Amino acid sequence: MDGEERRRSAVAAEPSVGALVKRASEQFSDLVRAELRTAQAELTTKGRRAGVGGGLLGGATAVAYIGLMALAGSGVALLALVLEVWAAALIVTGVLFVIAGVLGLLGRAQIRRAVPPMPERAIGAMRSDFDELRERVHR
Repeated sequence: MDGEERRRSAVAAEPSVGALVKRASEQFSDLVRAELRTAQAELTTKGRRAGVGGGLLGGATAVAYIGLMALAGSGVALLALVLEVWAAALIVTGVLFVIAGVLGLLGRAQIRRAVPPMPERAIGAMRSDFDELRERVHR
């Protein structure tokens, strides 16, 4: 094989520009799909956290309401055996509000962990991928 034949076979072995563009397009599509799956997983996790936080806040409300209705009466009656009735009622009310406050703070903390509902890791990964792709294109 002479030099001209080698050059022709080397040129024939290299993929065409169209083939390279097609391969890049396919790889880009695969990358976008993978990043969308990552974003979906992240949003699912944050949605669960928001649900747990909302449930805890609902629980705090229920405990505060039911506690005021059921435990307050029995607690006041019990403490009224050794204290004045007004003092017994005040103590029971304070304890129930402390419990409701703790549950409310726990629920709020869960909701704060869930917001903003943006898939931050997936967006960061996509930005990184786009930056790397841009660098390679400009070379």
